Amino acid sequence: MAAPSTKIAVHSLSDLKNTTDDFIPLHLHNLKFRQIHTKTDVRLALGYSAVLISAALFYFDWKFGWAVTKPWTAPAVVAYFVLNGVFTYWVWWVESGLVYEGVGKTGRIAIRTSTKKHTPIYHLTATFTPSSSSSATPQTLTLHLPFTTIFTSEGSFAPKPFQQFLASSIPVIGAADPSNVVEEIGRGSETPAQGGGAFNVSASNAVEILEQLKRSARANQRTKASGSSGAAAVGQGGQGRRRK
Repeated sequence: MAAPSTKIAVHSLSDLKNTTDDFIPLHLHNLKFRQIHTKTDVRLALGYSAVLISAALFYFDWKFGWAVTKPWTAPAVVAYFVLNGVFTYWVWWVESGLVYEGVGKTGRIAIRTSTKKHTPIYHLTATFTPSSSSSATPQTLTLHLPFTTIFTSEGSFAPKPFQQFLASSIPVIGAADPSNVVEEIGRGSETPAQGGGAFNVSASNAVEILEQLKRSARANQRTKASGSSGAAAVGQGGQGRRRK
């Protein structure tokens, strides 16, 4: 996936958060997750309903005058404030920072994010239910990631470390994206982990699957390190022979 090309102000927490939030749906869509828009649709319905009520009252008052619309004014005002109250409750307590909700082959997931003032750390809460246990109690993970891990000093977003962070921390994403499961964020390659990426994730083995992927990534790193050491030794031996 291509990284967002627009550079942002690295001192703006809102820009850092919004850029990172925008990347999550795109990334999970590429992993074949299907986004669920139910909560967004409810929020939009509440907001537009309040606007329509105020617009309709204004139109009829302008068209027919106060004498005709007077009986409807008080109920319309009450309905407007009730809808706005429900809207506020929905945004702050139901959605509560929700940036993504969706379902894929490995399970269902909802992601909420936030930042704290003057602290350049991305706070992410993931609530997930593995696909093979839809009746199980959802599991919740609270994660933290410094923005310096996923943004350059010039303000460019680096997607690879963030993909690794998601895959290595959240089991249902790691099972769908095993090539990005690593022991250390910022390392690793595009080579898929051993096993071909086919995993049967359940509530009882979600963490075990993630640990298995990490062990595979660790083994791959050791193999690459051994290969690099062997190549270096061969090179040094060749140089010794030439000096003789």
